[in-house]
Order: sequence, then C-alpha cells, then structure tokens
Amino acid sequence: MRGLGRLVGGSVWLARLAVLLGFGVALPFVVAPLEAEQQAWVAVGGLLVFTIGSLVPGRGTLVFLSLLSGTISMRYIYWRVTDTLDYAEFWATFLGTGLLLAEIYAVVALLLSYLQSLWPLDRRPAPMPEDPAEWPSVDVFIPTYNEPLDVVKPTIFAAMAMDWPRDRMNVVVLDDGRREEFRAFCEEIGCGYMVRPDNKGAKAGNINHALSRTEGEFVLVLDCDHVATRAFLQMTVGWLLRDPGLAMVQTPHHFYSPDPFERNLASGTRVPNEGLLFYGLIQQGNDLWNAAFFCGSCAVIRRTALEQVGGVPTETVTEDCHCSLKMQRLGWRTAYLRLPLAAGLATDRLIAHIGQRMRWARGMVQIFRIDNPLLGPGLSVTQRLCYVASMWHFLFPLPRFIFLTSPLAYLLFGQNIIAASPLAIVAYAAPHVVHAVLTNSKLQARVRHSFWSEIYETVLALYLLPVVLTTLLDPKRGKFNVTDKGGTLEEGYFDLRATGPNFALATVLVLGLLSGIYGMAANPPESLEFQAFALNTLWVVLSLLTVLAGLAVGRERRQVRERARVGAIMPVGVVLPDGRLVPGETLDLSLGGAAVAAPRPDGLADNVCVTLEIDLGPERVSIPAEALRWQDTRLQVRFAPQNLRDEGNVTRVVLGRADAWVDWDDVREDRPLRSLGEVVRSIGGLFRGNSQFSLRARRARREALARSARAQAARGAP
Repeated sequence: MRGLGRLVGGSVWLARLAVLLGFGVALPFVVAPLEAEQQAWVAVGGLLVFTIGSLVPGRGTLVFLSLLSGTISMRYIYWRVTDTLDYAEFWATFLGTGLLLAEIYAVVALLLSYLQSLWPLDRRPAPMPEDPAEWPSVDVFIPTYNEPLDVVKPTIFAAMAMDWPRDRMNVVVLDDGRREEFRAFCEEIGCGYMVRPDNKGAKAGNINHALSRTEGEFVLVLDCDHVATRAFLQMTVGWLLRDPGLAMVQTPHHFYSPDPFERNLASGTRVPNEGLLFYGLIQQGNDLWNAAFFCGSCAVIRRTALEQVGGVPTETVTEDCHCSLKMQRLGWRTAYLRLPLAAGLATDRLIAHIGQRMRWARGMVQIFRIDNPLLGPGLSVTQRLCYVASMWHFLFPLPRFIFLTSPLAYLLFGQNIIAASPLAIVAYAAPHVVHAVLTNSKLQARVRHSFWSEIYETVLALYLLPVVLTTLLDPKRGKFNVTDKGGTLEEGYFDLRATGPNFALATVLVLGLLSGIYGMAANPPESLEFQAFALNTLWVVLSLLTVLAGLAVGRERRQVRERARVGAIMPVGVVLPDGRLVPGETLDLSLGGAAVAAPRPDGLADNVCVTLEIDLGPERVSIPAEALRWQDTRLQVRFAPQNLRDEGNVTRVVLGRADAWVDWDDVREDRPLRSLGEVVRSIGGLFRGNSQFSLRARRARREALARSARAQAARGAP
C-alpha cells in the first residue's frame, strides 16, 4: 500500500509540475496580440502540432495535448474579453455578455474535465484474508418505496446468494411502502424486513433508520433494482480491511436494460452508454485525487465513518454525494473500483430519464449552495476541484441554451453579439472548438464519443433550466422523487411531453436558418454582411442538428418484452422429458427465458417441458423451462420456475454470475467524423421506418385504417 502511494504520489506531483510549467510557458502565447490572418496561421500550426503529437502513444502525450487545448482555449477567452466587447446597443451588450459568460463556463468545465480524465487510477481488488472466519460482518440494505415486487425480487435473491459467510451477512429490505406482500415474501425466503414510523428524509432517512437498528461493521447499499453478482463483497471489502482510514468503496452503476438513447436512437447501440463517461473514467480520475464519491448504490461503507457524519445527509436530494463529501471533510478516504459488480434497470422512457436528471441537478446545485466544496475545512485543493467539477457540470442548462440560440440574435434580430470580423471569430474560435473535440476524443475514446455530450445536454437543458435557476436562488426547494423503471409499450409514439420545448426551439431555429439563407442570397459574397450571415447560418445548422438529434430520442419505440435480454455464451445441458441430455450453449438470457444453440433431436414434439442445467462455479443448477420454438439448432425457452428456489436460480444464472458484466465497456474507439455520421443517422431515424414523421409510415397507417373501415362496413352490410 505504501509503495502504491509513493508511486501514485510521485506521478501526481510530476503531473502538477508539468501543468504549472506548461502554463508558465504558454502565458506569453495566451496574451500575444495578433491580427486575424496571423491568428489563422497560428491555428493551422496548432492543428499540425496536435496531429504530430497524437501519433506518440502514452499518458504523457495526453497531458501535452490537454495542455495545448487548455492554452488555446484560454487564448480564445482572453481575446474575447479584450477585443470583442465593443458594443453600441443595450441588447447587443446584454446578449453578447451572456454568450461570453457561457463560453467562460464551458472553458472552466473543459479544464476541470481534463483534471478528472488525465490520469485515471486503475485500482484492482484487494485480497481478502484466507480464513473466512476473519471476514467482517456486513449489513446489506435494499431500500424501496413504491417499486413492484417483481422488480425487487431479483435484487433480494442475488443479495442473499452473495459469497459471504451467512452468519456475518444480514440482508434487509427497507420498505417505506409498508406492503404486506413484501413482508410475506421476505419472511418466506428468510430475508430481513424493516419499516419505520414515517418517511422523513426519503431514502436517506430510510437508511439512517436501519443504521440505528443494525450492527454490521460495514454497510452495502443496493438500490432495489440493482442485482449484485455473487462476488460483490469479496471484490470490495478487501480494500476496507487493508486501509482502516478508508470510508467507502464505490463500484459502477451498470444497467442491463437499454436507456432511452440506446432504445430510441438509430445509433443508440453504436455509441457508449451515457453513464459510461462517469463510471468508466471520471470516477477513476476522482479516485486518483481521493475524491471518488458515493453514488447511492453499489457501494460498501464503513459504519464508523457513516455514523461520524450523522448518517446519510437529508438536506439535499443527492444525499449520496453529500455523504461522501462530509466524510472526506473529516479526513476519511474513499475508493473507486472500476469493476461492475451489480446491474440494474435503466430509465426506459425519456420523460422518466428527464425526471431523474432533474433530481440529480437539483441535488448537486443544493450541495454547491449549502456545502460548497470550495469552502469549509478538510479537503485538499484537488478534492475541492473534483467535487466542484461534478456540481459545475449540472449548471449546463443555461450555457447550453445560450449556445443553441445565439446565432438567432443576428439572423432574426440583427444584433451582432461578438464585436469582431467573421474571419477573426473563425480564426480564434475554431481552434478552441477543434482542439477541445479532438483532445476529448483521445481522452474519452471508449467512454464518450464526440458530439454526444452536446446531444445529451440538449435533451435535458430546457427542462433542467428552471430547476437549476430556482435551486440556485432557493436551495431548500425540491424533494426526493423515485424513478419509475420497468414496463412494456405496445405501440411506439412520439413523446411531445418530453420533447415539446425542443420542438418549439427547433421551429425557431428553422426560421433562423431561412433568414440566414435569404441574407446570403441578398448580399454579395465579398461583403462582410454575407460573411456574417454565412457564419451564423453555419452555427444555426449545427444547433438545429443537435436539437433534431435530441428530438429523435423522443420517438419512443415499441417494447413488448417485459424482461431485458443480455448476451451470455456458456455451456448448457437441455434435459428432455424422456431423460435425454442435449448439450448446447446459451446465446442470450433474460429473467423470463433464454435462447440456446443446440441441435433439435428427431421425433421431439413441440412445446415440451425441458430442464436447463447450467454450471455456476462448482455448482450445477437446474431450471424448469418450456420450449417455445426449436428450429434446427436454435431453441427458445421460457423459464417456468416451480418454487422460490427456481426463481432464485434464474436470478443467479442470468444476473448474479461473477463474470456477468465483464464486457460492460466493450465499445469501439471514438472517431469524430464517424461519430458525426452516427448523429446524422440518428436524426434520420425521425423520418424512417414506422416513425410518426415518416411519410411512408403515415401513408401505410392511413391505408391500414381505410382497410379496417372497409372491413367493418362490409361486416355491417346486410
């Protein structure tokens, strides 16, 4: 441990020294005055330096490219502040100052993201003592409120199946819904069940109530849909035993069901999951600076640390992050293990996704206001910056709205909000944008593809904007809301409730685009007016593409499967009714059934009952099933559990395997141009297939309705 600390500490101090020296050298470049043509040549030179530098592999190259990007962005901001604020009218001053503040926000966010991304700590599991008698006691809390039992059952089954001594593991369902069916189920399977007199403090209060009535040395918190793998505790508790000053080990939140972006967009499965940037990179970067924070679930916490801060805080609706901040102010350390040891259900509707992000935004802004990491005792400079970076991110709605709408100031109202020539704007702004995109593409290659952050933010911005502003003014407003998950959708539809504001924004952007086209046609190409119209028209096209991609997420696709399928290839034996065993392997699994590659025996009747035998480590489990289809070498079965033991075995096979999620981050590397193509492809999904905006689909629906009406008329005729 001390050796690791010396190694990491040395690397950290080298990185700090490199950053300081780099910016010291870069300062003359940042403030050097240049004409637009000279700056254009500097931009070309900077791109050449990036191209050559990016050919050299290694972490040092990423540090250099980040310093280069940061320097160019600082030069842009310096130019904006010193050369572009010469306004003659009130509205130009007002709108131009707003744009400048949004740009300063974006550059600060960019630099903070580099701090979190440059040197991720690749922490490995620490070994447990060889003698299980030395393992500590653990309380496993599963808080729930209004979720259906079918959603919570797999979490309970998997928690009770974790590889840990039974006399030192206490699994407790914390039911704020006080439901008799939950009590009966827990009693039947031997799981703890706890209620409290009231629901004060929501989830945080629920956990605190359970803390006062349990005694385990450590606490594992699992959201009621987060199904743990059998190895969860063995992979995490080792660090807490090795380091007595460690308060918490957090693991990723992985989701085995698709979120609205993955399910609704034509390119949704071709790009990394929205959460992979945070859990696949940012938390590792936080861990380097001892700033990894609690995310509400999938974390093991030392009871002593939790009790020292008075339990989970209830002042904010993101009680998890606030909890780790309080612990770290007292000197406790935290850790992040980039190993998915549980999987849950993603939000399956866009409107639910927006509601969840509204709570996150409100909570992080609440912390920023009432317990700002930049103030108060107990944190290092880098810890403060890492915490602030996560809160700073959720201030994005207003800057994002400004970026999307700024070209309309000129195109619709004739207001020039950057007091500079179009050539100068391109010469200074283009390097800033291009280097930010290319550098992030290098840093985030496998966790976030280019241009998708802008789309994610655009989907949320207009909904989060009033939440962020009101919370900044009054941080005590708002309450904890439970996110709905699970369900089916018989017919697809376009969710205007979730996309209405962006639909209106897209309409205004189209008007701006038409104005820009007219302005270019009405002015000679060599005139400044033509150049200004051209520049703002290009800007509004980029804004419109981003908004259209956000609208495409609102095309809710038909979803008839009640259970999400996961890919899993492993040996399986299919036991036939006559006792014969047909060897095969699984292709995919769900809590409802499986697809199996196995040759169909001769003379076998359809829809027979079979038994699947699957090896789980040293144990072989048997799951009753019904063969729905068996064509050639592909068998489709529906699980038919006969008792609770069978239900538990289904959960263990599908979601509880130790290696269930090892491929969670298996995505191709980013290429900006290809990523831009994926954005365009997703926009095209608005107008293809059975989309409500597809002319072909609308014609087919009209014809189907006409045929149905004719058929009804024919049946009613004498």
